[in-house]
Amino acid sequence: MKIVAINGSPRGMGGTTGKLLEEVLAGAEQAGAEVEIVSLSQTPIKPCVACDACHRVGICSIQDEYEPIKEKLLAADAFVLATPNYFSSVTGQMKCFFDRCNGLAHRTVLEGKYAAAVVTSGGGDDQDVLRYIGHFANALGAQSVGSVASAGVGPGLFLEPEALFAKARALGGELCASVREKRAYPEQDEWRLAFRGRMEYLVSLMGEYWPYEREYWANR
Repeated sequence: MKIVAINGSPRGMGGTTGKLLEEVLAGAEQAGAEVEIVSLSQTPIKPCVACDACHRVGICSIQDEYEPIKEKLLAADAFVLATPNYFSSVTGQMKCFFDRCNGLAHRTVLEGKYAAAVVTSGGGDDQDVLRYIGHFANALGAQSVGSVASAGVGPGLFLEPEALFAKARALGGELCASVREKRAYPEQDEWRLAFRGRMEYLVSLMGEYWPYEREYWANR
């Protein structure tokens, strides 16, 4: 079982987000998973330029690390999205990555995969960020198994770390169990399946301009 973690922290694995992500991945490894971390601070992703290449030919036109990271996601059984909470949203690094995934979302190509979220902040109030990440995962077709979030009190420091880290490791184990047992999360189906329907319809309208995606849906 392979799990890929995408870390959107500008501090990479050296910050509070990296520390909490490490605990989630430790739980996944204890459950038998092979894990890989992609730190966007080390593999920066440029903003989407709306060239439509992903829709027309299936490959992004921008020359950076997006395509290799995309292939890691496609090959993984599950993924973890980790970010600090910046003004009630993900970091700029993570947002650039999310936007570049629009070709994946148009095909909801990660159906059958599972996701988890990790969020840290200075003052808490992380629910909007967690909801946004969950919707992103559902838009790609994946099901979200849960999340862990906490306010930090310094670099890599948390209030009540033992309880928090136990929850994080349990989330990693839950992610693995969901893959093994092919768990369903029906409470996500209404939004996830409605989004898939909108994408299929959108591609049908734009098929002349987006031949790659038109072909994908025709053969699905």
